[in-house]
Amino acid sequence: MADTTETTPPRATANRSTTPASDVFSDFISSNWAERDEVTPAPREQASYAAARRERISRLHPGRTLVFPAGDPKVRSNDTDYPYRAHSAFAHLTGWGSDTVPGSVLVLTPTPGGTVAGETPADEPTAGGHTAVLYFREGAGRDSDEFYANSDIGEFWTGPRPSPAHVTADLGIETRSLSELAAVLDGLDANALVVRGADREIADAVDATRTLLEAGSAGDTPSAPTDASVAGAGAADPGDTADAADSAADEHTDDSLARDASELRLVKDDFEIAEMRAAVAATAQGFDDVIADLPAIVAHPRGERLVEGTFYRRARAEGNTVGYDTIAASGPHACILHWTRNDGPVVPGDLILLDAGIELDSYYTADITRTFPISGTFTDVQRRVYEAVLEAADAAFRIVRPGIRFREIHQAAMAVIAERTAEWGLLPVSAEESLRPENQFHRRYMVHGTSHHLGIDVHDCAQARRELYLDGVLEAGMVFTIEPGLYFQPDDLSVPEEYRGLGVRIEDDILVTETGAENLSVHIPRTADAVEAWLAGR
Repeated sequence: MADTTETTPPRATANRSTTPASDVFSDFISSNWAERDEVTPAPREQASYAAARRERISRLHPGRTLVFPAGDPKVRSNDTDYPYRAHSAFAHLTGWGSDTVPGSVLVLTPTPGGTVAGETPADEPTAGGHTAVLYFREGAGRDSDEFYANSDIGEFWTGPRPSPAHVTADLGIETRSLSELAAVLDGLDANALVVRGADREIADAVDATRTLLEAGSAGDTPSAPTDASVAGAGAADPGDTADAADSAADEHTDDSLARDASELRLVKDDFEIAEMRAAVAATAQGFDDVIADLPAIVAHPRGERLVEGTFYRRARAEGNTVGYDTIAASGPHACILHWTRNDGPVVPGDLILLDAGIELDSYYTADITRTFPISGTFTDVQRRVYEAVLEAADAAFRIVRPGIRFREIHQAAMAVIAERTAEWGLLPVSAEESLRPENQFHRRYMVHGTSHHLGIDVHDCAQARRELYLDGVLEAGMVFTIEPGLYFQPDDLSVPEEYRGLGVRIEDDILVTETGAENLSVHIPRTADAVEAWLAGR
């Protein structure tokens, strides 16, 4: 990587900068460049879907300015950053993904005539609506020394950036220079809301404006909404057009805005579902790559690292990156639920648990787990545990349909886990007794949940209210995982020695349909016999 010593503040690199500073050099490097003909693009496919999502969030918060930052790059070490990823709410509402310009901000401003939530007549829940404007920092022009000296935006460092006209055509959103944002934030009223956690400076600027307004008010101005305010109520069902009249004014907070943006994603639109299918298909290729590379993986003393690297290569080839840190857990490491060190050997005779997903350029990701015998064949004990986990997964899948509660999926899987662990003599009570809320002995061997929503985040919709998530009713268009497992720690004296150090998880990505459900990843071998055939055919 080039030594980015030529950067202007805030990076602390001036002590090793060698950038020429003379006017002669500046004139020379700024001249004799060919003109560029910018082609105006057609709107990207997701532009219309993102517009519909903005309309839905607008209806939830009429009369309020809504601020959605993409966020800046995060420092990894000194002047190197982690790979950039825009905040999920920003990406969902704009349609920008891996090509997002860092530091961009989406602002939804009430149109004239709009009213503040809580004052809206019941028959006019969306009075006024919002106008969307995307603020972003354009590339440094060749009339500026930043063109070559600023590693954050200089074309020599990051390549050319799109123009406002290009972004407007691409995303279907009015765009303006980021330099105009400060005046917008200074002009906010006390009812403005911001998604926090994406950009601290933006959130601080909104808070500063609120503080000034509160300090200057005579008591008539409504208190500015803050994170400490009441949150967690008042948003409409994500599958319906919102009725903001059901919300009281003090229920509109920064937390509620983040919650509502999260709940918008509970039911996926057609574009999102197509992206989920594509992410699963790419992930299937990554699993095939790992199977094909098994001889080299087994031969290396840190074979788990090769598993991770092989899958990552496919993720970069077919998408943006991995959707989360790959879990390549061989042998007893499979009993560590979030094993991501991936520094152990891959030994014939053991099982390896591979939990991985490819994130596309749109940020939508798969999340799939397969467990397979490194030698190619399950032992009797390994097969017994594997088939119990598969039975639990299939039992959970069979009940999925619109109208059931999300929590019922977990209950269906746990009934099988309790039955099998009791049958093997691992529980001090019967399966029926273990399933009682006050007991749960079987959960010693599977402490995690069976399902989580999936989409633009691997654990999508995480800020949704419990009544719409765990206690929520399934709707067509929801996408989530089903991932039961059994994990017998290597030092667990509650199980016979033959089970110790054995971990199995099977995870699939599930789409709720109008009449039931579809397993999007069913084509990746799942049964014990199919897994063995998969390994034999590598």
